[in-house]
Amino acid sequence: QVQLVESGGGLVQPGGSLRLSCAASGNIFSSDVMGWYRQPAGNPREVVAQIDSGGGTWYDSSLQGRFTISRDNAKNTVALEGYSLKPEDTAVYYCNVWRRLTDGTNVNFWGQGTQVTVSS
Repeated sequence: QVQLVESGGGLVQPGGSLRLSCAASGNIFSSDVMGWYRQPAGNPREVVAQIDSGGGTWYDSSLQGRFTISRDNAKNTVALEGYSLKPEDTAVYYCNVWRRLTDGTNVNFWGQGTQVTVSS
């Protein structure tokens, strides 16, 4: 099993920046994809960015350029930096580990979420 703990949320001024961190405990495999999702109030959860152990990244196209994801394989951590934040970036942000199992299925592990509010 994997346990994920996020930190770094809070209130951010419009145009400001944030850094979210996520620490994973338990076994993290090199094949695991780590990522960040967010869920605005009353809306479904959506992917923000993902990163594999080789540093390959994927971003939601509407967010690319304002968010940067990074991963430290030695420490089993993943971080998300956001810039030029807008009120519509307000959401609960979740850390995620996606794992492909040997039977071909996959499993997702989730953190408890951290609230980010962009407001003046």
